[in-house]
Amino acid sequence: MKDKVMGRWSTYEPFFVELGDKRVADIVITNHAKLRWTDRISSSNNSIEEICAFLWEKLKNNNMVPYYRNEEDVYLIDDDLVVVAEFSHLEHETDLVGNPLHKMIIVTFLGKMSETMELRDLKSYYSWLRHSRRMTLIKNSRKRR
Repeated sequence: MKDKVMGRWSTYEPFFVELGDKRVADIVITNHAKLRWTDRISSSNNSIEEICAFLWEKLKNNNMVPYYRNEEDVYLIDDDLVVVAEFSHLEHETDLVGNPLHKMIIVTFLGKMSETMELRDLKSYYSWLRHSRRMTLIKNSRKRR
């Protein structure tokens, strides 16, 4: 989804929103992210266009901030919704100065911190997930023997 705005009459100006050092000009929602949105966020407005419109509004209003200061793959929307995103350069797209524009690829929606308390500390949450999966694999391997 692209959001293009005419800056001046008869002048094409690509629209982008700055997020840290990235200039986001396009948003892509993966199938996995769409499924997670339906499961964990909202089952009522689950079309890709509605999700992208929601994300554009949050980006434009500066309601999307990095979850951690140094990392740029996990973001927090409205201090509640945790999103994992990746960025790639848009080919043949630059702003008026010549800086490259980026495509934001939404990998997944982890959920809302107000509903899932474990999301308040992602590092411990991921270590807990790895440990629980490892223990499940160990149990299953014991059963097969």
